[in-house]
Amino acid sequence: MTRGALLSVALLSAVLAAPVSARAAEAPFESRLLRLSEILGSLHYLRNLCGETSNQWREEMETLLRTENPEPALRARYVSSFNNGYRSFAAGYSTCTESAYTAISRYMKEGEELSRDIAARFGN
Repeated sequence: MTRGALLSVALLSAVLAAPVSARAAEAPFESRLLRLSEILGSLHYLRNLCGETSNQWREEMETLLRTENPEPALRARYVSSFNNGYRSFAAGYSTCTESAYTAISRYMKEGEELSRDIAARFGN
């Protein structure tokens, strides 16, 4: 299984396993999902910049939003985090470089760790 697929499975498992009432009350859960949203936006930009021609990371974000179904204000924060991740790299990278590959690797690792942490702490 690829790292991206593992990240997807872990993310979906964590989000689907957490009860709605627990999700609404736990700020640490939200902060982790906000960070994960930012990472997904960063990966969406960087992976496409470096030759991946897909919307995988945007689709992962859409899955997170559908599954989580947050209230409008929180949804706006998730979308803003995704967009900030995308824009932060779009502002500095117009071509794929070694540092872009390094950032991809770091964000993939952080995303996997976040997904595992969310599942471990908030999954049933």
